[in-house]
Amino acid sequence: MQVVQSLAGMRRAFVLLRRHRRWIFVLALLVVFMVLVLSAGPRLVAALYAQSHIYAADEVPERSVAIVFGAQVHTNGRPSAMLTDRVATGADLYHAGKVDVLLMTGDNSTVDYNEPAAMREEALALGVPETAIVLDYAGFRTYDSCYRAREIFGVTDAILVTQAFHLDRALLTCSNLGIDAVGVAADYQRPWGYSESVLNYLRLREFPATTLAFIDLARRPQPILGEPLPIFPENGD
Repeated sequence: MQVVQSLAGMRRAFVLLRRHRRWIFVLALLVVFMVLVLSAGPRLVAALYAQSHIYAADEVPERSVAIVFGAQVHTNGRPSAMLTDRVATGADLYHAGKVDVLLMTGDNSTVDYNEPAAMREEALALGVPETAIVLDYAGFRTYDSCYRAREIFGVTDAILVTQAFHLDRALLTCSNLGIDAVGVAADYQRPWGYSESVLNYLRLREFPATTLAFIDLARRPQPILGEPLPIFPENGD
């Protein structure tokens, strides 16, 4: 008896689906359209905003600090290709006299994982003096890094250093958190480095990430903070 009732229920559901399939199709299209608007809209706004703030390394205006964003560190403690490129670009900016200090911000959420420490070692190997390196161990997200750069380290102007796929969101975030920011893309793309498939995935991920950035900038959640540690104490707020 239960089997018969179940079959009858499935038949009724199938009939309803056939009867209303046109409206179901329209509803599905509307849902897809809304998802595209909610993700592509913020991404387009970020790209348009950042367009006039991105420079080649040799043309970027001087700033007091370069904010070098963290990325993956391998289990052996070595920075990934992306992170290596970011640090190398920051070092180039320092040696060219474009900045005085490199603020290296990344994830150190566990004892065994430390992006800023790996960045520091890479920068030292590239000839950046230890006195020109400042580490932020709580840069878990782009928003956190920008917020802490302003509130903890007293950064008011900076060159942002990251890959091109991430630079739009970083510029939008830091600029709206009170930093006069310009950007340089760290895209050396070594042959042993990141593949095009990885880049395509990261570019796609930027759509929801940029939407989340807009939400963060509207809500202004407070990341992990602490005592102020101004990079330039005489200029600290």
